[in-house]
Amino acid sequence: MSDAPGIDAAEILDGIRLWVEQESHTADVDGVNVMMSLAEEAYSLAGAKVERIRGRDGYGDHIVARSPWGGEEPGILVLSHLDTVHPKGTLANQPFKVEGDIAYGPGIYDMKGGAYLGFYAFRQLTRTGRQTPLPITHLFVSDEEVGSPTSQGLIESLGRQAKYVLVTEPAREGGKIVTARKGSARFVVTATGQPAHSGARHSDGRSAIKEMARQILALEELTDYERGVTVNVGLVSGGTGVNVVPASCVAEVDVRLPTPPIAEEMIDRIQALTAFDPDVTIEVSGGLNRPPYEKSSEIASLFDHAHELAAEIGFGLQDLKTGGGSDGNFTAALAPTLDGLGVDGKGGHTHYEQLYISSLEPRAALMLRLFETLR
Repeated sequence: MSDAPGIDAAEILDGIRLWVEQESHTADVDGVNVMMSLAEEAYSLAGAKVERIRGRDGYGDHIVARSPWGGEEPGILVLSHLDTVHPKGTLANQPFKVEGDIAYGPGIYDMKGGAYLGFYAFRQLTRTGRQTPLPITHLFVSDEEVGSPTSQGLIESLGRQAKYVLVTEPAREGGKIVTARKGSARFVVTATGQPAHSGARHSDGRSAIKEMARQILALEELTDYERGVTVNVGLVSGGTGVNVVPASCVAEVDVRLPTPPIAEEMIDRIQALTAFDPDVTIEVSGGLNRPPYEKSSEIASLFDHAHELAAEIGFGLQDLKTGGGSDGNFTAALAPTLDGLGVDGKGGHTHYEQLYISSLEPRAALMLRLFETLR
């Protein structure tokens, strides 16, 4: 750890615990904003210039922390989110705890651990009076877990101004970082038929649920593992009573897409759905939520640099492509982006969410060395 003097796992874990014990489910705006205040205070005390962007549309605030050096030149953008999927009150049943090399807590892996690592690496610089060749901007958003509806524009704006983007989403499969992600699309499919008494006038009805059943089979058959396409009808609702031919049915669809051309093809196919029954209407709303994040030559070079730094620190670094989306999907086409730079662990979005304490020092050191060496 000679390249990163002063990095201490116990100190890092204390900071992560403080953040984990402030619950911040996306829908809990008050909780999210208290969490943002913790990040705002931490960065202010570390000497950063901090801007707070007020939330809207039922979501919390966003925080932009900037290094006091480097001015307006293109620099390093660190992307983090401080909202979690865990509803308010989860902490009472799933408290922060440590067992050996494992620390547990809601949001500790996805992604308060990684978000704190990004801050900690910055604080290592300012507490020792060092500056980096490039300015550093750290963005904390409040709505990533629901698709970043109010932060996407801010992410893309800062991404266009960046030379590099580092995303503190958690590591994958034993410490791997992410250099490519599938894009994602979301759709709402609505079938509208004709109600009727299910016994006396059944023939007068046109079942929206029957129509939707056929649409669901057609949609699910678009899944193509060889091409990397998955189509999942995850939510279905409809009807008004068991003795009524259902006049309406709604299905919500998640689609994962590996490349821009395939994304365009699949979105066109889903938006062009038509009814099997000519007496039932089909409406489709929605579209691309996050674009595919492809491993460009620039991203490959950035990974190679991180791989060399990790070797100097004393650990091996591998990369992978994942089907899950992140805010890195918004920046990968704008600036070379490395994702999955957060803590190693497992169990994101579960009751056993955890990080490995042994990953804290090397992962913090890697973030710090990226700050120090990217030019």
